[in-house]
Amino acid sequence: MALRREPHVLVIGGSDSSGGAGIETISSIGIRTCLAVTALTVQTHEAVMEIHPSQPDLVADQMRAALHANKVAAIKIGMLATADIVVAVAGVLRENPQMPALLDPVLASTSGRPLLEAGAIAAMKRDLMPLCRLVTPNLIELALLVGSEPATDENGALLQGQELLSAGAQALLVKGGHASGPRFEPVRFDTPRLATSMRGTGCMLASATAAHLAKGRSLENSVRKGKLFVFEKLLKEELNYRRRFSNESEFKRFARTGRAAVFFFRDPLKSLQPKHDYSGSPVVFPNAIAR
Repeated sequence: MALRREPHVLVIGGSDSSGGAGIETISSIGIRTCLAVTALTVQTHEAVMEIHPSQPDLVADQMRAALHANKVAAIKIGMLATADIVVAVAGVLRENPQMPALLDPVLASTSGRPLLEAGAIAAMKRDLMPLCRLVTPNLIELALLVGSEPATDENGALLQGQELLSAGAQALLVKGGHASGPRFEPVRFDTPRLATSMRGTGCMLASATAAHLAKGRSLENSVRKGKLFVFEKLLKEELNYRRRFSNESEFKRFARTGRAAVFFFRDPLKSLQPKHDYSGSPVVFPNAIAR
């Protein structure tokens, strides 16, 4: 029986000596967190220097203890480090099939260091992804998961997303800020591209989505809320960025154009009919997800 009755998000991932974005994000939305640490890391905002994976049984025991002690309403999974830890996490999820789990498939650090051992992707796709309510890869992670080159436009991202869905994923949130091309994906969450960057926005988006799932919101609404949370953080960062320039024209030389898109895939796809909204709202395919 849970000892704490407030809704919690169980965060499963590696430690982050630089601070990280996940727990702070969830707390700022008003949801408590509990932890299962998959690896101890030594890292700064620029690089990951050391990784020391936890024993798989220890990770599983941490999960069970957190689930016993707290009213866990959602699970957010990040860095898993090894195939054995992937299998251990999947085992605990099978013990708790009613618990919505979100997988942010952390395969490499921003600086390029691998965060999941070679061969563990197969275990992730086979054992873990089918148990998760939502998987949130970026374009590079999506390509690695399907064994292909990164998609360069939305058409390519859609095809790779369909391939991952057919492999067993329940739903995908593909972070496609670098994509360009035609727009015909099932559900689109679109915001203006901002002339700034911030480390950890992928973790932030997944964590915010998990927090809103823990509040009892639908999957689609949780994604919308999470996307808005990240956009507002980036907008604040951009305003700070603008202040560093003496005039608007100087700033615009550094500003990227276009739109930062996030694509949301839901199976089945063939029966979906797009509803276009040219007011700047997302393009929604009716009945894709129960509201």
